[in-house]
Amino acid sequence: MERFTLALPSKGAIADPTQNFLKDCGLKVNKPNPRQYTGSMPAIPQLDVLFQRVKDVVYKVADGTAQLGITGYDVVMENPDDNLIVIHDQLGYGHCSLVVAVPQTWVDVEIMADLVDVAMDFREQKGRNLRIATTYTHMTRHFMHTNGIHHFTIAKAEGAIEAAPTIGYADIVVDLTQTGTTLRENHLRPIRDGIIVESQACLIGNKPMLKAYPQLLEIVRVMLEHIDAAHNGKAHSQLTVNIRGNNAEEVAERVAANSITSGLLGPTIAPIYSANGNRQDKQWFTVTIIIKTKQMLNAVEYLRSIGGSQIIVQPVDYIFHEESPTFNRLLEALK
Repeated sequence: MERFTLALPSKGAIADPTQNFLKDCGLKVNKPNPRQYTGSMPAIPQLDVLFQRVKDVVYKVADGTAQLGITGYDVVMENPDDNLIVIHDQLGYGHCSLVVAVPQTWVDVEIMADLVDVAMDFREQKGRNLRIATTYTHMTRHFMHTNGIHHFTIAKAEGAIEAAPTIGYADIVVDLTQTGTTLRENHLRPIRDGIIVESQACLIGNKPMLKAYPQLLEIVRVMLEHIDAAHNGKAHSQLTVNIRGNNAEEVAERVAANSITSGLLGPTIAPIYSANGNRQDKQWFTVTIIIKTKQMLNAVEYLRSIGGSQIIVQPVDYIFHEESPTFNRLLEALK
């Protein structure tokens, strides 16, 4: 094979975020016509793009029609296939949870153990099984059996799943939630230990084809280099500060004395030459360091305390390390 295919979501909650994510990673997708189901990726010319529904992305990759795909992790777990391999399970967007939710009036049901008692009561007192409305039948059955609930029936989803207990065709629901707002609006609440899976967008591949075609593996390596570098960059910022000192070594020691401002390997120091030629007792130096973005204010305050001024902070687009750790994990999995 000389050309390969990447399947992407055509619509739904992660469709636009997927294209934005790939663009931020330097892997922009060209789609000339919004109604087209095909596209291209200029950064990887031998990779064609196919737009599908999130569920169909899994099917296409499993049967080899597409060799790679991006979809929701929950969809992959609901449709297991020996041909599928999850290459990257945390692309960083599309977060949601598949949860067990019960009516708010069930005040005594806080954990799954309480639901076991309810299921038994339904069986003994009402002569029927606990009814569960969901489209995630595979994971729901496995989760219920694992938690000791065996007397239940999967109710066919009709319209909005959250409305099932109100309408009366189910007792509880198993559904995706992001903020829990929709559950609350339908008088439902999730059980504390009823989280079946934490999901987000993931990159999947066809395992047999990844083993059979070195060219496909090289495409994946290029993609993961971009993805890992973008993730690393997003977590860091470049900070530039002017500090006065006797020499570069002294300034470097003061900056690196705090672990927050020590940088990836250490600070980069450059002397500042006075434009008017006036000599001073101490020289000015420009210090450049890469810090964790979440520690930015702490870093600024420390640099101020050691005489830093004119502090400039810039975002970091990419940080490429010696090699892609995600690609190395994939190679181990394929062995």
